[in-house]
Amino acid sequence: MPDLNLLVASIISGLLIGAVYGIATVGLNLIFGVLRIVNVGHGAFIMLGAYLAFIVYTSLGLPPLLGVVAGLAVGAVLGLIIYYLVIRYLHDAPELATLLATFAIGILIQELVKAVMGPDSRGFVWNPLAAYEFEIFGYKPSSFQILAALSSLALLAFLYVVIYRTRLGLAIRAVVQDREGAMVVGIDVERIYAASFALGIMVTVASGAILAAYLQTGIHPYMGEIYTLKGFVIAVMGGLGSIPGAFIAGVLFGLFENVSYLLLAGIEGVQPLVLTRSIAFLLLLLILLVKPTGLMGR
Repeated sequence: MPDLNLLVASIISGLLIGAVYGIATVGLNLIFGVLRIVNVGHGAFIMLGAYLAFIVYTSLGLPPLLGVVAGLAVGAVLGLIIYYLVIRYLHDAPELATLLATFAIGILIQELVKAVMGPDSRGFVWNPLAAYEFEIFGYKPSSFQILAALSSLALLAFLYVVIYRTRLGLAIRAVVQDREGAMVVGIDVERIYAASFALGIMVTVASGAILAAYLQTGIHPYMGEIYTLKGFVIAVMGGLGSIPGAFIAGVLFGLFENVSYLLLAGIEGVQPLVLTRSIAFLLLLLILLVKPTGLMGR
């Protein structure tokens, strides 16, 4: 049985990183929910956001969380470019074509970043409110962890306002419910698809900046691969196409990942990191057996 203080620390840190996982998956679910396209290159956009946070802090001397703003801007432009160059031609294409296209886009982004930034891992140290950290059962959550989780909630609130409180969001929801009906009432479906794809990429790139501010290490061109895997697990767990489901599942995944790692670390001869990922898939399987559409899927 693990020490109570360690268990509390795992729960708190799991909830904090889970919020980051959740917002990092929301963009994936948004794109699927509107365009029915699975973005296999999802992790490359997260990696791009992490590099933006690194550049904002190390080159400009600004807080890395301002990389979220840069991520929104870069993600919007990149999303529109990719949509009009590639995605718009794949609406009625076989699923394999969209998978290959997004996979190729992800590889292209990885290699371009590698050519510009190099293959080495990067990192930084940023803890702006270290003097104000508090203690919970012996655990002191770092200020950058709390700020990253709060930034995830703020980004989720931004997306909520866009989807549920703007004319654009109303048009997006209309297209999701009935594409032909939306066209009949004068909605430019092509433009809504472009805006939805750009919005999904915006949130994904911005989430990469939040992730970098939380972890601050291991920033390299291929770091996104593991987050693509986690993103798909979280997306299916929460319900494909469900934005709230993706965020809630992300929080649960982070909590489960941290606590299971702590429990497995106490077993001699066990590799907790490897087993934790395996158990994550087992958890996904159990959830799908009970609710095949995911936690909040319909």
